[in-house]
Amino acid sequence: MSQSLTSLIQEAQQTILHIRNHPDYKRIALNYSPDLTLGDATTALTYLQWEVEERTTIDVAKLEAFSS
Repeated sequence: MSQSLTSLIQEAQQTILHIRNHPDYKRIALNYSPDLTLGDATTALTYLQWEVEERTTIDVAKLEAFSS
């Protein structure tokens, strides 16, 4: 069985944190200014996580309307 999307997102966020804290990255980052940053990647993963959570949240109002 494959990992859940939530689990993969969390792993990716941890990996970005490890990259950000890595001494080699810290040296590179001094003179490195890409258009997209590790912060942008983290933000994208956060938005994806919110979308996953939104789709897995049960809408009680819809369930109540369904049962009436």
